[in-house]
Amino acid sequence: QVQLVESGGGLVQAGGSLRLSCAASGRTFSSAVMGWFRQAPGKEREFVAGIAWTSGNTAYADSVKGRFTISRDNAKNTVYLQMNSLTADDTAVYYCAAGRILTPASGYYDNWGQGTQVTVSS
Repeated sequence: QVQLVESGGGLVQAGGSLRLSCAASGRTFSSAVMGWFRQAPGKEREFVAGIAWTSGNTAYADSVKGRFTISRDNAKNTVYLQMNSLTADDTAVYYCAAGRILTPASGYYDNWGQGTQVTVSS
């Protein structure tokens, strides 16, 4: 099992920035990648970004390309999501997940955090 704890969510104005963190602990050896997903009220949970621990390869949803940056600190077992140029469409609960391969498919992610709320006001 991998324990994941997100932090950094909050209220931000449109056009602003926010940085989310995800601290991983436990049996992290089996988790090759980390991903961020989000879910807005009445909508399906969607993939936002992912990163491979070893190679640093990244993947992004089209909706956030050029605005969001995922990164990792291997020594700290921590993944970050830098979110810039935020809009109301980015309002959602953001979840950190640990998985096996770098993919937007949620079925390849085995462990999930509790989520952190991001609210973008206009």
